[in-house]
Amino acid sequence: MNEKTKDFLKFSQKGQLMPQEEMLETGFKKDKLVIGIPKEASQNENRIALVPEAVHLLVENGHRVLLEEYAGAAAHFTNEQYAEAGAEIMATHDEVFTADYLVKIGPLTEEELSKMTSNKVLFSSLFLPDRNKAYFEKLMAKKVKAVSYEFIQDKTGAFPVIKSMSEIIGNTAVLIAAEYLSHASYGRGIMLGGFPGIKPTEMVIIGAGTVAEYAARTALGMGAFVKIFDNSIYKLRSVQNNLGNRVFTSILQPKVLMKAMKEADVVIAAKHSDAGVAPCFVSEEMIRQMRPGSVIVDVSIDQGGCFETSRATSHEQPVYQVHGITHYCVPNIASRVPHTASYSLSNFLTPLLLNISDAGGIDRFLKIDHAFSKGIYIYNGMMTNKYISDMFDISFRDLDLLMAAFR
Repeated sequence: MNEKTKDFLKFSQKGQLMPQEEMLETGFKKDKLVIGIPKEASQNENRIALVPEAVHLLVENGHRVLLEEYAGAAAHFTNEQYAEAGAEIMATHDEVFTADYLVKIGPLTEEELSKMTSNKVLFSSLFLPDRNKAYFEKLMAKKVKAVSYEFIQDKTGAFPVIKSMSEIIGNTAVLIAAEYLSHASYGRGIMLGGFPGIKPTEMVIIGAGTVAEYAARTALGMGAFVKIFDNSIYKLRSVQNNLGNRVFTSILQPKVLMKAMKEADVVIAAKHSDAGVAPCFVSEEMIRQMRPGSVIVDVSIDQGGCFETSRATSHEQPVYQVHGITHYCVPNIASRVPHTASYSLSNFLTPLLLNISDAGGIDRFLKIDHAFSKGIYIYNGMMTNKYISDMFDISFRDLDLLMAAFR
């Protein structure tokens, strides 16, 4: 054995050329979260983001939950239930807004905006048609991290919060239509469904997404005759396959749609637009030709509505009539069944908050969950959502580049 070989073996024996474990960043601990749940300011919002069982799980994992008193009352959850689950019941908004993570349903009000301070994390809906540039500028000035339920994606590219709410909304829309169709003043005394010897109720659904699918499931289960319209053949084929039923489907041809609406007892608009503003498919003249006492449920009203005659209403005064046609145009249909809807949202948020904690905080979690990062629209005072940036003419910054600078 020559000298070069001996030297090589000595070097290798020290382990310098042996396979080494990959060195990963491990210098962080679980982040203990302080989560605030304020009472919703809007009278049209009855849901709450976290139910008592979720609060119990979070507290058991070492987190604090600050709940404004009576925040869950509209969803039929009591202060006592939350206190027993481990929540700290606060008497005022101000106390809840000391939390690092604010979890609510509706967008911040002007008063709530003033309470925000830097480095807070906000989870809420946006309802883009109701927002303006000033809202985002004020929120950006607070140097917060803001997450919108509407933009959060999962690893398949789907929108889990929108999907879960859409399932509830689709089912509820049919029950609402049934209520008003049988109403003495607003309907025609018709029971929605089909019975032996009686012509089945006819329902037109505009759109072929999740809302449409679940509305169709409910209506078909009640015995109604359903017609679904959409301008996407792919979606029409998909909803037909998902329903397992050869329902009537058609692309959005005005003449075919008009003929169906003349014969319909109920028309449900469930056309979601990625652009944030729903297209208007039905003119006032088309509404005029419908049978008096028919019912319209415009699920798309939160994006402006699909009918020319649509205008937003509230849970207190949900309907009005135009040309004898009853219009139900409440932007927040899921809030009509707040107990159920709260559980659905809570089932998504609870594991998400635990995962954020396990990652060591939201900054580290954004690095490892690219799908969730789509939900961030403001990061430390900078606009990171390109669509909102273009819509309101606000300077855009790429979140990935911002995160690359994070240490």
